[in-house]
Amino acid sequence: MWKWLHQFAKPEKLYQMCGYFIPWLGLASILCLGLGWIWGFGFAPSDYQQGESYRIMYIHVPAAMWSIGIYALMAIAALIGLVWQMKMSNTIVAAMAPVGAVFTFIALITGSAWGKPMWGTWWVWDARLTSELILLFLYIGTIALYNTFEDHRLAGRSISILVLIGVVNLPIIHFSVEWWNTLHQGSTNLQQTVAPNMRLPLRWTILGYLLFFITLTLMRLRNLILFQERQHPWVVALVNKEN
Repeated sequence: MWKWLHQFAKPEKLYQMCGYFIPWLGLASILCLGLGWIWGFGFAPSDYQQGESYRIMYIHVPAAMWSIGIYALMAIAALIGLVWQMKMSNTIVAAMAPVGAVFTFIALITGSAWGKPMWGTWWVWDARLTSELILLFLYIGTIALYNTFEDHRLAGRSISILVLIGVVNLPIIHFSVEWWNTLHQGSTNLQQTVAPNMRLPLRWTILGYLLFFITLTLMRLRNLILFQERQHPWVVALVNKEN
């Protein structure tokens, strides 16, 4: 199995694989998000406490979940890149970072809008919100650091180290509502805190966000591979073929 996976560490193979999966994953993400949002915004019942305002959950919760999940995946890829010296792993870290930053930004904006009626303000320096904001800065820092170096190998190693240092923030985000007395509600437990007729569309949106993240990551990864390998014969041949 390791030998089978190792072949995709080759830039040309990885580029081809990404091109094959992007259309299918993109279509699947559109279908899942469409189903989840139409169901959630149009047919799910009103909440007995929050009325219609709770429906922002179908945008906020998946974004918040995957803002953490993406960073965890980046950390795994960074560890593989540093320990096993697989250069494509560092490139994958760079490809995931912008998507994670956008998801984190969406989580912060929608979370502020959701909390405004209860908190009376758009922002509070709550432990959950502050640690999520730090996560956004980590994503932005990763993107900025990668673009600082002309040597993509040095850039890849640098961002991998930064990502692994930033992992300490993930348990703080997750357990902040338990460790401190915060205004933010407890972590969403789909089985216990969400009614079944609201839970199913939420599951579809969570899956849709995941598929959308993978699609965008593969698209960016293809661009990074072309840029890094632009002097190699297979890229030159590909460009000449398309022209």
